[in-house]
Amino acid sequence: MLLNRVVEVSGAVSQTTSRLEKIRLLADLLRTVPLEEVEAVVSWLTGVLRQGKLGIGYARLRDARTTPSLQPQLTVRDVDETFDRMAAASPQGRRELLAALFQRATAEEQAFLFRLLIGELRQGALEGIMADAIAEAAGLRSEAIRRAAMLAGELTKVARAVLESGHAGLAAFGVQLFRPVQPMLAQSADDATQAIQWLGEAALEYKFDGARIQVHRAGDDVRIFSRSLNDVTAAAPEVVEAVRRLPGRELILEGEVLALTPDGRPQPFQVTMRRFGRKLEVERMRSQLPLTPYWFDLLYLDGTSFIDEPQQRRFAALAEIVPRSNLTPYCVTADAARAEEFLHQALASGHEGIMAKGLQAPYAAGARGRSWLKIKRAKTLDLVILAAEWGSGRRRGWLSNLHLGARDAERGGFQMLGKTFKGLTDEMLEWQTRELLKLAVARDQHTVYVQPKLVVEIAFNDIQISPHYKSGLALRFARVKRYRPDKSPAEADTYATVKRLAGLVDPEADGLE
Repeated sequence: MLLNRVVEVSGAVSQTTSRLEKIRLLADLLRTVPLEEVEAVVSWLTGVLRQGKLGIGYARLRDARTTPSLQPQLTVRDVDETFDRMAAASPQGRRELLAALFQRATAEEQAFLFRLLIGELRQGALEGIMADAIAEAAGLRSEAIRRAAMLAGELTKVARAVLESGHAGLAAFGVQLFRPVQPMLAQSADDATQAIQWLGEAALEYKFDGARIQVHRAGDDVRIFSRSLNDVTAAAPEVVEAVRRLPGRELILEGEVLALTPDGRPQPFQVTMRRFGRKLEVERMRSQLPLTPYWFDLLYLDGTSFIDEPQQRRFAALAEIVPRSNLTPYCVTADAARAEEFLHQALASGHEGIMAKGLQAPYAAGARGRSWLKIKRAKTLDLVILAAEWGSGRRRGWLSNLHLGARDAERGGFQMLGKTFKGLTDEMLEWQTRELLKLAVARDQHTVYVQPKLVVEIAFNDIQISPHYKSGLALRFARVKRYRPDKSPAEADTYATVKRLAGLVDPEADGLE
């Protein structure tokens, strides 16, 4: 298939606000894509590369743009194979491959490739819309496609399987050892009382401020995956050893790992994350900053999948194989007063808050809904940095004032919610200046505009109506709590969540996010 056809559909999708029309356009395209090119097309139209990051910056892409070809000649296979070669090439080799690719591209194709490689291809073909389009093209239910993608950890392989084999293609996407499952996500509740009102009798657990992990074991082979499904096994040998000591030969567990102080209280999140940023001197770091796992879910045990079992049964099975000292503290109650007491107990122990989980809820991989609710002391949102302004006075020379965006799950892109420079330490200022300059796409005298890739947790007092931003909303007294290197922009909080917190959406009518 010619790349030009994909570019045309991308443009048409970006020009319509109708979700049904987006789905129709994408489904029509997918029906005509050769099977061997499906994975590339699906990944591109959801704004990502099948090969992952290629190490090409904005300046290199800008310089690669040249006199365009007058006639479409590039095929999807040409481009995908070029990306494969670029992923394995030296920096000089990548530059040469990029230049040759752009020389063969039309003006429209150059623009498409530029946005794709810089991470700015926002034509509204979000994963949810693409899943619906795949379902329509294959004649299947959207729910089946979404479930398979969540269990597979990606949508592209599911797309090829069902477009090739229809319903039979779904059989390959059950729970499978060493193929990480997308983590189940939570919505926020204002307090423990509200959580009990929504769920009734619920399982309450401490909400740790650590690193979420999913661990797979087959015999002595143990692998640890981060919340973004990256293999981080080498960074946490003590967790590997702890899992090998558990009964059973085949396991998939979920939990959080924490670095603790000598008196057993949690270290700050950034301290724990030091262990996952190191590939060298792991044993030295282990002796200085040991990690302790706390388990809260069991997805698989010795040939039996628990993913569709209710939370109550999953946790009971987990408690039978995990030492109580490594089990997330929990209680089950329908009493709002007891729930508030449990929250205060968690906060007094130095933790972030509590989780409230519906007892009958299955594990909804990758989904965010009312079955899991998080209750924290302060109001916080995980937002994406869109730009940063140069500081003045003591902060001169550092990027300081951050432009904050919430993910727009309906239209694509991000909705700006204001700016903040509060809460930033000198160490954070130095780090964010270095990292944001790497992501720069444009700048003026005062501001550096960046690729929306860094997620930051923002505490705030309230949300107010604001005419200053297109979103119509702004955070009051926003301050930086911490960066979230464990989260991708796709996991940032949505604009719909912000509107709900602002009281602009009826929480009962809002349903699942």
